[in-house]
Formats: sequence, structure tokens, C-alpha cells
Amino acid sequence: MNRRKFLQIGASTVAFSVLHPSGYAADLADQKKRVGLIGSGWYGKSDLLRLVQVAPVEVVSLCDVDKNMLAGAAEIVATRQASKRKPRTYADYREMLKEKDLDIVLIGTPDHWHALTMIAAVEAGADVYVQKPISVDVIEGQAMLAAARKHDRVVQVGTQRRSTPHLIEARDNIVREGKLGNVGLVEIYSYYGMSKGPDPEDSQPPNYLDWDMWTGPAPMLPYNRMKHPRGWRSWMEYGNGTVGDLCIHMLDTARWMLDLGAPRSISSAGGIIMAKGRKGNIADTQTATFDFGELQVVWQHRRWGDSPDPKYPWGITFYGDKGTLKASIHYYDFTSRVGGKPMHGDALMEYEKYPEDRDEKELEKDVASAIRGHMRDFLGAIAKRSKPVADIEQGYISTSACILANISMKLGRSVAWDATKGRVIGDDEANRLLERAYRSPWVHPQV
Repeated sequence: MNRRKFLQIGASTVAFSVLHPSGYAADLADQKKRVGLIGSGWYGKSDLLRLVQVAPVEVVSLCDVDKNMLAGAAEIVATRQASKRKPRTYADYREMLKEKDLDIVLIGTPDHWHALTMIAAVEAGADVYVQKPISVDVIEGQAMLAAARKHDRVVQVGTQRRSTPHLIEARDNIVREGKLGNVGLVEIYSYYGMSKGPDPEDSQPPNYLDWDMWTGPAPMLPYNRMKHPRGWRSWMEYGNGTVGDLCIHMLDTARWMLDLGAPRSISSAGGIIMAKGRKGNIADTQTATFDFGELQVVWQHRRWGDSPDPKYPWGITFYGDKGTLKASIHYYDFTSRVGGKPMHGDALMEYEKYPEDRDEKELEKDVASAIRGHMRDFLGAIAKRSKPVADIEQGYISTSACILANISMKLGRSVAWDATKGRVIGDDEANRLLERAYRSPWVHPQV
């Protein structure tokens, strides 16, 4: 598929088939959806168990390169799904997808594995829920969007702020009701600190972890226990740092709440200011401006120092001429400049309906209702063969903007973005950075 065809597909309304490849009508009531998970760690399990809570699915397959993590996930799934069956387990996602017996595949791998697994899953006929950011480079994202459209698959991205009950409330009752007036600036930010203490030395990987497969298409670097299972985000080889991890959520929230498309230009500056000598190589300090024309969305993160507002160490602030809205995954606060009443909302906690949330290890409890909402939206889109609220195209737009921020920081100049062509305008050096090299024998997907 050439770039022009990709752009035509991305811009058009796609007509989804009414029938699943197996022949049965795509109706939630027809039969239990057969589900597989690739990446059975922290967020993979969180997503999967929320899906089990809201739909009569059957989890039949789990995949992970960590044998211990895989076995633990199989145990908890067997206790939580209605059938009490233990899923089949795989060390290689290709073997799992070769069965072609899955209706839904969830992807909770590290970022550098999202593209290959998502494309393989839609090629196998599954609808997909893939975690954010969708990719580590822009060309991967374009290939993922093209694959979803080519195979007529529903793909929901894990930007679940779009399904967060209190943020939907803020959007509907404040933003859409015009209580902000004209919005002139949006600030998005994170002031979460970095890990403290000396970094562990590199070592041999444990015998239960296939480090070569974990590394996959990324450069082969020494194993370090900081990297697995959750510290890999501190290395640019596996993702896009704090911008790729946390900025994407709040940038996507701004785009969703204000109905924004892609930014026209992106400029960013920062680097390693305070964390010199650490094992990781991501920027601990960074600002980025996403210029949408009449509106700028400005990101800032510091992984050191204090937060300007301790109540909102990670969040988004909308500044309007009639009021200000500040929001996070936990709550929102609105203040009026024209005599209106302050407004406050909290995350929806559903312990009475889902008591298992209380004791689930590592679950972000304030986010559980948002993930459930995102799964319901995903299932509804599957039933209707329509686009979900966080469709892969929306995930591509938000992801690529964050990647471009890092490209801008690396080059030391702004980049002008042509969203129609999927290229940086008049900057060959920047365009060369839209695609990362893959480690052999893995092959980079192309549009």
C-alpha cells in the first residue's frame, strides 16, 4: 500500500463488514468473544481483567516472554473468568496468533513491540485493544493504521481518558456548555519524580526471561533489572520517554475535549539536566509546544523538584476567558471568572459492583472505571463494526505528535507537520527520523 492510498484510507469513513471472518454476526449476544493477551504484565492484566468484568468473554490465550509473569497471569484469569478455565500460554505471539481462533487481542507489551504484534493480530482476523503510545516511530503508526483499515478491524487505543467518567462529565458540563468561554491556552504537565538511589549493575537475565525475544526489534542492550518488568520506559531504545508515556494521555485529552486534529507544528527543548550519570537516557526535563493554529497546547515535565500544584502533579489545565478547568485522572476543578459557581468532580469508584478492585495487586484504582468504560466502548464498536472513541487513527495522531516533540528536541528546531502527507515539511533530516532501524531479523512495517 503506498502513502497516497494510506492517506485516502485514513481520511475516509471506513465501511466495516457486518460479519466476523468466522461467519457469525458481530453481535455481543451471539457468543462469547474469544480473547488473547500479548504482554501479561502490569497493564496487560489490568486491561484484561476489566474486560472480563464487563463482558462474558472467554480468555483462551496468554503470551509473554517472562515465564513467571505468564504463569501468574494464567492463575488469576482462571479465578476471575466464569468458566474457571486456565488459558493456554505461549512464549511467542506468532504461535498464539497462528491458531486464528481469537476474536479479540489485547496488547500490553512494552512500546517497542506494539506495531508488530498489533499488525499481526489484525492480519489474523482479530479486533485489537492496543496500549498507548501506539508506536515508537511515526512510520510504525502509519503502518498500523493502514493495516487496521485494510483488514477492517476495530482497534481501540488505551488512551482511556476518553472513557473516564469524571472527565466526560467535565467535557459535557463545562467545556461543551461554554463555561470556559474562548480557550486561549492549554497546559499539560507531569512533575512525577524519578527513582532514587544507585542504579543496579547490568547482569545476566534470569532464566525465566527470554531477553532476546523481550528485546525484539529494539537494539540489543545488556539486561538490567531496572528494565523489566516496568522500568524500561527510562530507555529511549524501547519508547519515547516521559512524553511518550504521560504527555500522550493529556495531549489526547485536550484533542478529545476540544475536537482538535493534528498540530501544525511542534517545538520542544530539554534533556538530562538533573539525572546525569544514571543508567537511563530519557529527558528528565522537557517542554513542548503543540501548535494547532489558534490554540497552543504546552507540555512540561520535570522528574525532579516540586509540583507547582501538589494536588495536580500530572494533569491538564484549560484557560478560557470565562473560567479555568484543571483535571487529572483523580478529579477535576472548575473556577469561573464571571461569577459562576465552582465545580468539582471525582473519579468514579465502583467497589460495591466490582469488589475485586479493592485487593487487585497493582491496579490503579482511580482508573478502573475508565478502563471498564473503554472496554464497553470497544465492544460496542465491535458489535456495530464502527470506530471506537479512541480509534487507531486518533491514537496515531496523538502518538506521532509526541514522537515529533522528541524529534524537535533532538534537532534543536521546530518541525512543521503536514498531517495529510504524514511528513515534516521541508526537513529531510527530520523525515529520516520518522523511522527507527530494526534489529535483524525483525523487519520494520511499511505503509
